[in-house]
Amino acid sequence: MVRRRHEEEHENHERWLVSYADFITLLFAFFVVMYAISQVNEGKYRVLSDALLHAFKPDDRVPARFEPRRDEQSQPAIQLPIKLPVDAGRRRVEAKMKGMADDIRKVLEPLVKEGQVRVTESARGIAVEINASVLFAPGQAVLNDSSVRSLVAVAQVLAGAENAIEVEGHTDNAPIGTPLFPSNWELSAARASRVVRLFTQAGVAPERMAAIGYGEYRNVDTNDTPEGKARNRRVTVMILPAGESNPPAAAADAPVATP
Repeated sequence: MVRRRHEEEHENHERWLVSYADFITLLFAFFVVMYAISQVNEGKYRVLSDALLHAFKPDDRVPARFEPRRDEQSQPAIQLPIKLPVDAGRRRVEAKMKGMADDIRKVLEPLVKEGQVRVTESARGIAVEINASVLFAPGQAVLNDSSVRSLVAVAQVLAGAENAIEVEGHTDNAPIGTPLFPSNWELSAARASRVVRLFTQAGVAPERMAAIGYGEYRNVDTNDTPEGKARNRRVTVMILPAGESNPPAAAADAPVATP
């Protein structure tokens, strides 16, 4: 038998349609994804993602119908950040502290102008730094008569408030070594205690105050010059913000152990 000649297959010139259709499908999917991303909605994004996964990777475990939860449907497309209101109570406290600092500057205005007193405000509170030469004679812890009137004026400003007060005594690094004050620790503590006692006599509640002696170890200037030493010899009245107590309530309420 004569073998029939195999007929030559004709080339298919429409094969490009398959690639074109794939390209159009991918392009359509790309723009759908871009449009979905532009709408910031987590529920819709999850639905679209699951639908695309189901379309390109068929899986019987993925349900055919996708519906966002009700709470997701109710969410807005774009959620703007919420600006919290400023704490009105905090503003009142800050305004009260600023008013107190202004009152202290007013009653100590002559000493402030002379550079003998500095009134500063910080997150810790109001610091009234008084040069020791205004209050005490060298090596002594007895208040000068001329300084009592200024301290009483400060006490009158503080008496009407409820802020805790820390009175800090500071010295320079010159050793003292007297029978009454063996070191600068005793001298600085005695000076702070003397100011606290005067404040108490002027009407400031004693439970609001604490006397602290730092000696020569909390300098604000160098001890290598006479000017620096004069700056380091000081008494600082620290007025704490409202709400902070001294001593801490836990320590004050703690039971005292008996021997």
